[in-house]
Formats: sequence, structure tokens, C-alpha cells
Amino acid sequence: MIKEKGQALLDYINRYVSLTEEEEAILLSKVTYRKYLKGQFIVQQGDVCKYESFVLSGCTKTFHVDNEGQEHILMFSIEDWWTADMGSFITQNPADYNVQCLEHTELIMFSYDIIEGLYAVIPKLERFFRQIIQNAFIASQKRIVRSFSLSAKDRYVYFRNQYPKIEQRIPQYMIASYLGITKEFLSKIKSELIQEQ
Repeated sequence: MIKEKGQALLDYINRYVSLTEEEEAILLSKVTYRKYLKGQFIVQQGDVCKYESFVLSGCTKTFHVDNEGQEHILMFSIEDWWTADMGSFITQNPADYNVQCLEHTELIMFSYDIIEGLYAVIPKLERFFRQIIQNAFIASQKRIVRSFSLSAKDRYVYFRNQYPKIEQRIPQYMIASYLGITKEFLSKIKSELIQEQ
């Protein structure tokens, strides 16, 4: 079953580095496959993030809960995306973020020790994961710039254009949280955009 489920992961990896059949077999022999129900947590704030996970199906949100109990959404992940508290995973220190399933979700998961071992056996995987982390870092920096240089309306338009498959799958109040605005303000923005069409 892992071979069948793992093809999506192999296709993804092969966009960045070229694995031999032997390397693919080694990789798939080391992964964990798991299903989560809607609402289940993959990582909880304060726990150590034990896995870096590739989403086969479903949708997750990564968020922080502040001292007032307010939820701040950092990102969403859908098919062909990765999800984890990356800082916690890399350092093996307690997580700052929660990762929760918004739908029934299927994942291929790599534990910290497994990834470190795979780097030794298949060195090109280290290059692959470095590229993934670099891309995530660049996207994070660009998002920070957008958050203080674009209006809320422009941030929403960017989100809608950049992630058209996500908007239909998650509640409006979560999109508002991701954009750093209230759901009422998001409704107002959407109304304005409809009027402008």
C-alpha cells in the first residue's frame, strides 16, 4: 500500500532531485503512513514535533494560540504540501504551533531520526529537503512583507489568486485569521469585490 500511496511523494521529490528505483524503494521502506480524522491534531503546542509530513489528501492548518486564547493561523496545507512545526522538528524543542486536520487527512510521515538516517544513505535527499525549507523560508518572508505593505483587501485578493483550491475548503473565519482581520471585515471586502465586477 505504501508503494501505491507513495507515488505522489516520489513524483513530488523527483521534481527536485532524481531518485533511482533502489533509492525510491529505500525511501518508501522508511516512511510512516497514517490517516487522521477531521479535528485531530498532528502536533500540539508545547509538544515536540516528531514528524515532517507530506499531505496525500485532506487539509490542515498550522496555528498558534496566544495567552488570551486567540488563534493565529500561520498556514494551511493541502495535497502535495508539507506540514509540521518546522522549528520544533529541526531543533526537537517544544512546538510553538499546533497542526490540526480540517478534513479527514492522509499523510506520509518522516520521523526526525529516519530523515537523518536517509540523508546518510541517499545524500540527494538532504539537498531536496534543503530546497523545500528554503522555499518555505522565502514564502514566509514574502508573506511578512505583504502583511505590512498591502491593504487587507489586496492581501485577500493575493490569497484567493495564489491558493484558489484552499478557499473553498476552509471556513471564512479561518481565512480572516490567516489574513489578520475579522471575519466581518473579510465579508465587507468580499462584498466590495463583487460590486467591482
